[in-house]
Amino acid sequence: MTSLFGTYDHYGFAAIALFGTFLGAWFLLWVTLRSPWAATIRAYRGIAPPFLNVVGVLFALTLAFLANDTWNAHDRALNAVYQEANGLRSLEALADHLPAPVKAEVVGAVRDYARITVEREWLLLARRQSSREASQLLDRLLVLLAGPEVAAAPPAVQAQMLNQVAEVRAARGLRIALSQTHVNPLKWLGMACLGFLTMISITLVHVDQVRAEILAVVIFAAAAGPMAAIVLVQANPFQQPTAVQAAPIMELLDESPPRQSMMRSGRIMLSPFWMSLAGRKPPVCLASASTASVAG
Repeated sequence: MTSLFGTYDHYGFAAIALFGTFLGAWFLLWVTLRSPWAATIRAYRGIAPPFLNVVGVLFALTLAFLANDTWNAHDRALNAVYQEANGLRSLEALADHLPAPVKAEVVGAVRDYARITVEREWLLLARRQSSREASQLLDRLLVLLAGPEVAAAPPAVQAQMLNQVAEVRAARGLRIALSQTHVNPLKWLGMACLGFLTMISITLVHVDQVRAEILAVVIFAAAAGPMAAIVLVQANPFQQPTAVQAAPIMELLDESPPRQSMMRSGRIMLSPFWMSLAGRKPPVCLASASTASVAG
């Protein structure tokens, strides 16, 4: 039970924020209207309405900062997924400069990592966990790119591939770290205290006007409680209702492997459009055209 609450603690805090707000509103209305101390409390009437601005602004700013932290974490997680997918796609494109057997091995390693990430690790992220198999496959890809087979390619190509796999590792580490974030109880406790003080201020300002007091407290509770709950349920970017999806990485698996480069052994294939402009019939290459002109 403790492990379950630790995994989905933000849902529990959202329920506490929602029902706690309305419970606090009911308690304050009972104290000021029906309790044995109601007459004593009415003796403090006369507090100026602008007094509400002091505590109310502090509460609003605190809730706004907490909401900004939550939505910023969601945006960072989404950016990390796109960076990871772009890095994997770049590795496949750069592998086109490698010999055919090495290219097939690199593309296979990239596809294996992407498949494990989508099919296994993404389900674990919602439980604040990560896949050891995905980590091992990414390490295998790094070792392969740093090996002598890839070193046979132009130095700039290998350096760029190593940079890309480093970016993939960094993006994966960021999304795993964001999936394991928890609600900070102290921040939300401070927000709850400011919210309760705001409701106390509302009741004291309207203590001698029963209907206005009830209406003001209910409106504040209806605004603050659901808003806090909405922010809390989005605390983990990889859990519902706004979970970040693996679609960018999944698209990589749906694509066919990259085609061979148009440049091989000094032969540059011309598109049909340029062939028609040159007055030649496809297929034609520059190398063969040059040979024909010399022979003529």
